[in-house]
Amino acid sequence: MDSRRDFLKKAGILSSLAVSLPTLVNANATAEAFNMCGYAAPKIDKVRVAVIGLGMRGPGAVERLSFIEGCEVVALCDKHPERVEKAQKILTSKGLKAAKSYSGEDGWKSLLKEEKLDLVYICTPWDYHALMSVAAMKAGNHVACEVPIALTIKDCWEVVKTSEATKKHCMMLENCCYDFFEMLTLNMARQGLFGELIHGEGAYIHDLLDLNFSKNGYDNMWRLRENIKYNGNLYPTHGLGPVAQCLNINRGDKMDHLVAMSSNDFMMGEKAKELAGKDSFFQEFVGKKYRGNMNTTLIRTAKGKTIMLQHDVTSPRPYSRLHTLSGTKGFAQKYPTENIAFGHEFIKEEKLKELYDKYTPELVKYIGDKAKEVGGHGGMDFMMDWRLIDCLRNGLPLDQDVYDAASWSCIVPLSFESVEKNCKTVAVPDFTKGAWKNNNPVDITLKGGGNTPIRSKNAKKENVQLDV
Repeated sequence: MDSRRDFLKKAGILSSLAVSLPTLVNANATAEAFNMCGYAAPKIDKVRVAVIGLGMRGPGAVERLSFIEGCEVVALCDKHPERVEKAQKILTSKGLKAAKSYSGEDGWKSLLKEEKLDLVYICTPWDYHALMSVAAMKAGNHVACEVPIALTIKDCWEVVKTSEATKKHCMMLENCCYDFFEMLTLNMARQGLFGELIHGEGAYIHDLLDLNFSKNGYDNMWRLRENIKYNGNLYPTHGLGPVAQCLNINRGDKMDHLVAMSSNDFMMGEKAKELAGKDSFFQEFVGKKYRGNMNTTLIRTAKGKTIMLQHDVTSPRPYSRLHTLSGTKGFAQKYPTENIAFGHEFIKEEKLKELYDKYTPELVKYIGDKAKEVGGHGGMDFMMDWRLIDCLRNGLPLDQDVYDAASWSCIVPLSFESVEKNCKTVAVPDFTKGAWKNNNPVDITLKGGGNTPIRSKNAKKENVQLDV
């Protein structure tokens, strides 16, 4: 972990930011904590958005936001100026006003100083998430940030404290919470169809071996480097987020402790040697100790429920997030096919359709078809973005708050710690500081909102969900 501490020291994360960004709002760390769960910020008629990071995820975000009325992308930023110019064309090709361009290593700092914004949308590599989220909130903006929100417990706490002090939303963009089946099972769980939920399972099983070793993939091979630095669950939130919402984590229950175990690496080291034999570019990756193929993390909640998470991005197997729920009255699982059972056998397809018709949440019924039309992992990305903007415009609480961002993300460093210490039991921090006992579950209706228009798109519907 020494390399990680050195990185944080070099970056001057968080503590020095008030000096480099003098316009930031002062966050009084000694003030009594404000509970951001259920917080409704003042309405914003037109949401002015800056998108930072235009590599793998950013351009798609610009594309989706361009379809939402009441949302204006006013600034674009990336380390590489050519990416900014390419993203500008997404806006201008639709007849929208070009955004202000920022680039270079510190372009994002200039953006926060100079622009009048409402929302900063962060799509950068993981190491920048906490740093930029804190800076953006202190600059007076709400934040939407790609997963995970932070890579250390210290940074998780800093993000939470800053959100509470500034009363600015910090939503982690966990798009899988807006998958159609995940939303169905969330509403069914709320209606008691599964009885008392006892156990949930989530995963990120996605063969990224070739992509992680691709020179044309992640900038400076940053995602491959993460697999060298850390051995644990590097990407827990896709599987954990939807399960945590079904179990009312931070809103009636909390994650209490975990244990994690990793296999050895059986593929990444060999892949590095194979590629280096053909191309000297890969020589620096030879002989490194890579994260194990499979990590399994087990979590127990304060109320005695359990969650299993898995992470494998190297083995040649079909994509899966598992999404399994087991209760006293019923069972659901998404992969390999969507199935629900209320006994020893799964229900028939026609019965599953009846459940979809009856229990699909109002949000999905209203925006689902339009979301599929615009796209983004089968529509879930657009549903997430539209819902975020609609909540900000109507002064509604967000579906995921800063406590969700921190508690779902903290599994990353806690799993490293457990693996490093031979599956030692590790406590999960309570970022709500006891408020979980009285916090209410997320309202997934359209009450008070649902009035944000969408610009039309002439395209075929995207019916098949792609790998996330």
